[in-house]
Amino acid sequence: MNAIRRPHGNRRLAFLGALVLLAVTTSSVAAADGGSGPLGATVQAEAGLDNARIGPLFGSSALEGGHFCTASVVHSERGNLIVTAAHCLMSKGALWFAPGYRDGKAPYGVWKVTKTFLGGGWSSGDPDENSDVAFAALESVGGANVEDIVGGNKFVTGRKTGATAVTVTGYPNSEESPITCTNKPTAQTPTQQRIECPEFTGGTSGSPWVNSDGEVVGILGGHEQGGSTSDISYSVVLGSEAAALYRTALRG
Repeated sequence: MNAIRRPHGNRRLAFLGALVLLAVTTSSVAAADGGSGPLGATVQAEAGLDNARIGPLFGSSALEGGHFCTASVVHSERGNLIVTAAHCLMSKGALWFAPGYRDGKAPYGVWKVTKTFLGGGWSSGDPDENSDVAFAALESVGGANVEDIVGGNKFVTGRKTGATAVTVTGYPNSEESPITCTNKPTAQTPTQQRIECPEFTGGTSGSPWVNSDGEVVGILGGHEQGGSTSDISYSVVLGSEAAALYRTALRG
């Protein structure tokens, strides 16, 4: 479902800056327990600050061609950190992140990836589905960091699978705006969790699973790099390995 597709084509998108003041008013990603529609229904994500910290990854600073994975801003002292699936960062080429991207516009800027943090087998070239989580640091723009502009969700490990519903929001390759779905995840294995949400096709790898407390408790990826069908998606159960990788990324 979520194999990487490198951007191609020739479509230039505008860079539209945003005020640092927005960070103060940005709320958490849509509260999971009160998400749009019934559990397990996928809808178009609403535009606005609730989803501004989620965006697609591109292979061009001009956002030419298509996006190929999803990432989201997580809190860090430097304010420059995003989280995604490890298999999204295996490419050696340059990457850019466009939070809140919608319909050809990047209202909160375009941010260059400067450093990636992959754990376990992914960094050694021996992919392990139980380590399919990664972080990336972003270059500042105009003296501001991405978290100054859109805020950042908490990255939390050790949460019990299915203890609460989560909202999954991501960018399919074929769409120019994000989709979202709220449901309760269930255990696939002791190290993998799954969620039933339709239409999460290629490009949604790296989508955050956010609970009602605004905590990222899953990342779309893991088993089958996120799933072999569009109706069921997976995530690593975030545990000690993910926590250690996050600490490494925080140190830079």
